[in-house]
Amino acid sequence: MSDVTAASAWASVKGRATVNLSILFGELPLLERPAAAAALGFTAAELWWPFGTETTPSEAELDQLRRAFKDAGVRLTGLNLLDDLSVGAKGTAAVPAESDRFRENIPVAVALAESLGAGALNAIYGNRVPGLDPAEQDELALENLTRAAQAAHAIGAVLLIEALNRNDAPDYPLHTAAQAVAVVDRINAATGLGNARFLCDLYHLSVNGEDLPAVIDAYADRIGHVQIADNPGRNEPGTGSLELAALLDRLTAAGYTGPIGLEYKPASGVSAESFEWLPRELRAAK
Repeated sequence: MSDVTAASAWASVKGRATVNLSILFGELPLLERPAAAAALGFTAAELWWPFGTETTPSEAELDQLRRAFKDAGVRLTGLNLLDDLSVGAKGTAAVPAESDRFRENIPVAVALAESLGAGALNAIYGNRVPGLDPAEQDELALENLTRAAQAAHAIGAVLLIEALNRNDAPDYPLHTAAQAVAVVDRINAATGLGNARFLCDLYHLSVNGEDLPAVIDAYADRIGHVQIADNPGRNEPGTGSLELAALLDRLTAAGYTGPIGLEYKPASGVSAESFEWLPRELRAAK
């Protein structure tokens, strides 16, 4: 594909690309990733919770991360709340044994997001726990996510709720857009703030067999963030069978004009080689 053709195909990404630095540039130390993204023309990035299982990292650790972003001239657009992804878990909000840790993390994550300009916090829901009543977990999640939404609102941010794919997260209870949106609606009803939103990850939804155009048409008004990777493989666009450019055009036409998160694994293992699909003039965020 020529640069002109690519620029036309991916025009809807212009000014909206945000690189997920927890999955891209993973071959580099975390503090070097913002500068590596900037060198390739990106000016915005997002992160899963970047401190492993630490709920309250030291100010020195937080300052190092802030400095890495600011020195690179990269703005943080989104940040996960405590997710425990580093130990194979899928979030902490609905897990009773981790509830205190989730709550301790909220003000830390919100302060970090605010300091770097992030307008979205992503709360990974948490797996079902064998032997526990799912309804009790859901009530705990609602209580915790209500707190998180209120804290996010205080800095003008949205709280995101995401569906994950059942292959990678079989014990995660939100596998469909409808399930995730139902949680969004419960949070908004509880807070009255309206700042809970659906994180529409086109890769996860496609793995689960969802009708992606139908999801976009049904839930465009609830979408607060979009993430992309091709399927199969979870690699860069053009390596699988998803019509990602057309889907992003559909999202834009449906009224979604927010960031588009590049949350994929580089097919070659080298992140810098994985952006040929997106011409450099389309990479910088507004």
